[in-house]
Amino acid sequence: MNRYILIRRLTGPAILLLIGVLALLHQAGVIESWWHLFWPLLLILIGVLKLAERAALASEPLPPYPGTPYDGYAPQPYPAAPSAGTAIVPAQQDQSEVNGGRL
Repeated sequence: MNRYILIRRLTGPAILLLIGVLALLHQAGVIESWWHLFWPLLLILIGVLKLAERAALASEPLPPYPGTPYDGYAPQPYPAAPSAGTAIVPAQQDQSEVNGGRL
């Protein structure tokens, strides 16, 4: 799995873990009011996760930009123009083709 996606999926559980740890410390009597600690720690946690996401993106090679040749790959040319039978306006035919080569 891509490291960027893994870090991105861990954001929600990390926030829930932060809430749980602060609530546990409040219940144990270690901290008096956990809500005042929650906001600064939440901002720090989100910042660290964003930095980790950016580092994961920077460590992987960029995918090729669509439409540009890379690694010896050349895009295929467009298919040939449609035949005269499928065009809205019939194509002009050469008179030699119509008369079987006779003028």
